[in-house]
Amino acid sequence: MLHTTFARLKEEGACKESYLKFARHKGGVSKWGKDTPFGLDEVLEVCGIDDALWCLPFTVEPAGKIARLFACDCAERVLPIFEKSSPGDMRPRQAIETSRRFANGLATQAELEAARAAAWAAAWDAADAAAWDAADAARAAAWDAAWDAADAAWVAAWAANSAAARAAADAARAAARDAAWAANSAAYSAANNTEREWQAERLKQYLLAVEIKIGDDLTN
Repeated sequence: MLHTTFARLKEEGACKESYLKFARHKGGVSKWGKDTPFGLDEVLEVCGIDDALWCLPFTVEPAGKIARLFACDCAERVLPIFEKSSPGDMRPRQAIETSRRFANGLATQAELEAARAAAWAAAWDAADAAAWDAADAARAAAWDAAWDAADAAWVAAWAANSAAARAAADAARAAARDAAWAANSAAYSAANNTEREWQAERLKQYLLAVEIKIGDDLTN
């Protein structure tokens, strides 16, 4: 279990809103005690994953191992995306494996730095263009289809010499554009929310010292 204190979080510049929210949860800083430890699992439960992760460097106990293993788990979940776009490039996977071994005292600092450099090189080679290309393609496809339909309506309206119909077609173009962007944004938000839920549960397992099987739930 990892713990921190109100005094440490205030010293490190904790978010005022989150600090006060958690203080209210504990009945006030004075009542709880500014130097009385509390668990990060409680911070996670009350304030969420972002605040719990922010607290990781400011714990009473060393948090490096948990932080590194948690980061490896998160990175491993997106490996299929990279490896699909860059088949055969094992540098990111090897970097994750090396980082896990380092966290468990089974790899040297030199090995870790070499693996990190290789992973960065792989990331720059890919430049995450594949993900952006996929998103842009989805937007473009939706936009093209909507524009084609609206354009056909506009041409028909012009042929019929109907200003009202042309205005309606222009409005349809704008609506289709907005819908395409909204759909993309909604898909992103849904995926992001799902991933954040997974991260919160994974971090909770580490904080509560629940046994974790490496690679478990990586596709869920």
